[in-house]
Amino acid sequence: MGTTVSFKKIVALTAMVPLVASLFVGCSSSSTSNTAAPSGTQATTGEQPASASLEPKKGGTITIGLKDEPDQLDIQKTGMAVANQIAGNLGGGLVTQDPETLEFKPYLAESWTVSEDGKTWTFVIRSGVKFQDGTPLTAKSFAETYQRALDPQTAAKVAGSNLSEVASVEAPDDKTLVLTLKQPFAPLLQYLSDPGWLQPLSLEAIKKAGDKYGRQPVGVGPWKFESWENGQSITFVRNEDFTWADPIAKNQGPVYPDKLVYKFINENQTMLAALESGSIDIASKIDAKDVKKYKDNPQYEVKEMLRNGLGLFIMMNTRKPVFQQLEVRQALNMAINKEAIMKAVIQGEGVVAYGPLPPSLFGYDEGVKDYGYAYKADEAKALLEKAGYQKNAQGIYEKDGKPLTMEILAQTGTWAQAAQVIQAMLKDVGVDVKIVTLEWGALVDTATKGNFDMTLMGYTLNDPDVLYLFLHSSQIANGLNFSAVKDDKLDSLLIKGRTTVDSAARKEVYKEIQKYVVEQAWWVPLYTEKQFNVVRKPVEGVRMHPLRGLMYQDSWVNQ
Repeated sequence: MGTTVSFKKIVALTAMVPLVASLFVGCSSSSTSNTAAPSGTQATTGEQPASASLEPKKGGTITIGLKDEPDQLDIQKTGMAVANQIAGNLGGGLVTQDPETLEFKPYLAESWTVSEDGKTWTFVIRSGVKFQDGTPLTAKSFAETYQRALDPQTAAKVAGSNLSEVASVEAPDDKTLVLTLKQPFAPLLQYLSDPGWLQPLSLEAIKKAGDKYGRQPVGVGPWKFESWENGQSITFVRNEDFTWADPIAKNQGPVYPDKLVYKFINENQTMLAALESGSIDIASKIDAKDVKKYKDNPQYEVKEMLRNGLGLFIMMNTRKPVFQQLEVRQALNMAINKEAIMKAVIQGEGVVAYGPLPPSLFGYDEGVKDYGYAYKADEAKALLEKAGYQKNAQGIYEKDGKPLTMEILAQTGTWAQAAQVIQAMLKDVGVDVKIVTLEWGALVDTATKGNFDMTLMGYTLNDPDVLYLFLHSSQIANGLNFSAVKDDKLDSLLIKGRTTVDSAARKEVYKEIQKYVVEQAWWVPLYTEKQFNVVRKPVEGVRMHPLRGLMYQDSWVNQ
């Protein structure tokens, strides 16, 4: 077994950039950028100076408004970002990542070593930690959790993929967890630092709850699940036994509030009305057009960051014959004015996307601005004609008597607004688009089944390995490759990207991946948006992690 020297070599490359932590699918996610804004940029406009000297008080409830409701909280059986966001309150990671330095530090593992070849990782599990059902946390708990995630019958969209390079998991004793990898895996520590997707699970609790576990989860975190009112809210209560807080928190004991409540409010103006009436304390990811009045009001604190991921893009379903023509995919890319969409939908509060990665992620290629598709309507028409389409009397392109008509799936809210702008732009070049607006869960279900032409999509993740989850052919059946992209060259590059440990070499791999994905035009990248969260007084101590978003371990109610 090697020493921590070899570990440090691996950490050095992964800690150089803001990588994994939160995850993705959906418009409810959080992020950063290292070109348009510093990583983790946040504004606390309106914070009262006196609050820094206030002493935290126990009691009260913090209520958070979210626009999306998770499908379930069995974290291994969901791919929804909002599920990870909420379930993170129940869990913790083997390691954690310092919000200032992005350095990896021990958490539920008190130490670890890595073999010289980078394939054997040995973790010493922290003592004294208990699940909320009273079960002690041991190395076996982690082993069983990871084995469950890797079991094909679990169909773990995210957790399973994050562990896909793990060949075996062993727990020779209660303190020792050994992960043996198939090959060196660059994003491993980032994935293991996530308090949501790879948190330890109590198999006893899962066995006891059976099919109901997704609605009554158990974890080791600071908050205990209390209730779920379908379509309305999820409520957590303080875990009084919690004395093993993440070392990045100031409060190392139980949380201060009695309860943490998530209310589901999918309409922006309704969310703001709830904030101003006091029925919620935190409004998550409000629209850019509504932020200024809160920045100017000392009774509110605005926290902002640029999403760690691609905020909005179009996925094309390559199962459909029309999208099997490269010229058609390229034409759609050139027919869309991304800058105009960003200005119309999010008031320009973001950055235009030209490729599959945002500026915040390791490996982002600055050159993508030069080779990515720009808005060129005339060239889009020429490409469609090259593909064999001609305009009919109604001004719509058709081939073999079939008009170029397609549907696009959109979630309610800003995505639906973006879809309307896209619809108008494509009509201008002769493509007829019909919008199908769905709630988030229904959209994901439809996309998973492949029952769509195009769909709007977004992701949040802090490592370029996210492209493996969305584009590798192994992710078509049970993963996030809704486009059904099956390309041997891309598969090979994506494997190389996640197994190349040297940072310089890995960056070159992702540069090649970006160029190839842009060339093949499976997606239409649109933008990455700033995300705004508004905290209402008297809630104090809400902190922001540049990768995880809002944190509540130090939060309290000044009542």
